[in-house]
Amino acid sequence: MTKVLIAGESWMTTSTHVKGVDEFSVHSYVEGVGPLKKALEAAGHEVTHMPGHIVPTDFPGSAEALGRYDVIILSDIGANSIQLAPGVFELFTPGMDRLQALADWTRDGGGLVMIGGYLSFSGFQARAAFRNTALAEVLPVEMLAEDDRWELPAGMCANVERAGHPVLGSAGGQWPALLGYNRTVLKAGAELVATINGDPLIALSEQGSGRSAVFTSDCSPHWAPKAFCEDWSGYQEIFSGIVRWVSKDI
Repeated sequence: MTKVLIAGESWMTTSTHVKGVDEFSVHSYVEGVGPLKKALEAAGHEVTHMPGHIVPTDFPGSAEALGRYDVIILSDIGANSIQLAPGVFELFTPGMDRLQALADWTRDGGGLVMIGGYLSFSGFQARAAFRNTALAEVLPVEMLAEDDRWELPAGMCANVERAGHPVLGSAGGQWPALLGYNRTVLKAGAELVATINGDPLIALSEQGSGRSAVFTSDCSPHWAPKAFCEDWSGYQEIFSGIVRWVSKDI
């Protein structure tokens, strides 16, 4: 059974209600991990979810801690959340370089996946900030220096470049539309499985004795609408296939 850690895919929202001269704020916590976690568990994988607000304190920073998992998935969680542990950010004491540790773990045989979102790759206003980190070296794509979001409000379907690739399982070639993605550039030597708008959607690479993969759109709304992440059987096939590929199960 493949042991998977998903870091991210949660957020907190504050809304202000103004009624005449009176106002009050309402706060809520939301998790977007549901479709991905459900799909991977249904495919037989053991999944641990680490919400975004837990990442700064609990994300594994050593080979031993990372080694408890076969696959690490980063989804909509920025580089700062991983790098700036409270001891570093609040107490100004040296800590672990957790992205360097993650890159080293990948080269030593781990399976790394990055899924797109507003805080993935470069992200919204480049705030995800992975481009100038050690992790950038072990992904199959190059990241842009600027805001890399490509919104597709009218929807656009992926184009399968490698029909029959084991990552795709039985997903076929006709996929529901997606509403956006993070724009990246394929690295030399990486394998391109699917594109969207002419850019990488699914890309794979060998990294030392490990593997890495990207899915540059979302695993949940808003870029992955219900038709893609809940109603389509190919969703489970694709994400389980990516996990199996980076863990060398296929």
